Order: sequence, then C-alpha cells, then structure tokens
Amino acid sequence: MARIPLEHRRTVKVRLLEFYSRRRYGKVLEPGLAALHQPQVLRAMVSNEAKAARWNMANPTHKALAVMAAAAQIECSWCMDFGYWEYHHQGVPENKLREINTWQTSDVYTDTERAVIGYAVAMTQTPLAVTDEMVARLLQDMSVAELVELTAMVALENQRSRLNSALGLTSQGFKDSCELRSAGGSAESEQRSEASATLQPTAGRAD
Repeated sequence: MARIPLEHRRTVKVRLLEFYSRRRYGKVLEPGLAALHQPQVLRAMVSNEAKAARWNMANPTHKALAVMAAAAQIECSWCMDFGYWEYHHQGVPENKLREINTWQTSDVYTDTERAVIGYAVAMTQTPLAVTDEMVARLLQDMSVAELVELTAMVALENQRSRLNSALGLTSQGFKDSCELRSAGGSAESEQRSEASATLQPTAGRAD
C-alpha cells in the first residue's frame, strides 16, 4: 500500500493527466500520482524519461534486461510489473523477462546478456560491486558509447525503483494483462489451426 495519498483534487490538469495515462498505458500510473504532489518533481521526471526514451545506441534487449535486473535487485514490484509490460510490448522475449531472478542458472540468456545482468546487479548493490573485469567483458561486445548508455539506464532505474519502493508503490497488474493476452492469443491460434485442419482436404483424396 502506498505510504502517501494518491488522490488529488479533480482539477482540469489532473483530469488531463489521468486521461493521457489511461490512453497510453491503460491505467493511471501511480508514480505519476505520487509525483503530482510536487509538480516540479513530476515535470523533471517526465522530461528525463522522454529524453532517455530517445537514447538509441545500446541494444534494446540489453537495456531491458539491465533495467529489470536493477529493479529486481531493489525488489521494486511496481517497476518489475511495469517493466515486464513495457518490454513485452517492445518485443523482448517473455522468457528472458520472466527468468530475470534466476539469471545465474537460467539457460535463456546469452553470455553477453548474462554479463549485462551481472553488471546491472553489481551497479545496484550497496556498496557498488562493479569491477574492472566486468567492464572489460562488456567492452568485448559493445562500444564505449553503448556501455555509457547502458550504465545510465541502470542508474535511471535505480532512481525509479528506490523512489517507488520508498513511497510504497506496488504492482498495478500490468504483467497480468500481458499473460492474459498471451494465453488468449494461444487459445485463438489453436482454434484457428483446428478450423484450418478441418477445412483441409484429406491427403490422397480424389477430386
């Protein structure tokens, strides 16, 4: 449960923000409601996120895994939930998102992806646990610019996760909606396959 109130006086500004959030995300994002108590903070957060969304040098899957690993390390359920939804819609494989907590033993990650996750975890620990060897390993598969962007994404997620966790914000059910759609899509696909098989002529049938 949130540690601060998330309700606001129903001004035109609040209504517009809620309308925009529902239209884009399907729900009103609680971090936005929390930050709305201090409009300068909300504006800074929105501006920062918009700028970060335009960073395009680092591998998108690497960034997604690094962000999810940082959120998992901090145990921010809101960030894990929303991150799953966001990266699912960006095309990151679901098994890579689901198994982030077992990354050390899971076989769904490449060696580079495992190095990225380990770097994000080490960067999120207190005290910092990043080593020269970790950075050298990453630079075998990415440029310095890509590494800087990846590091900045982990730092940004640390800010998000620590802010949301401190304010008591928890999952809003974004991940569940992805899984429901996936399950529905699988069922529909099976039904279409069965219907198609029924309509197919039997092998060797004479015309």
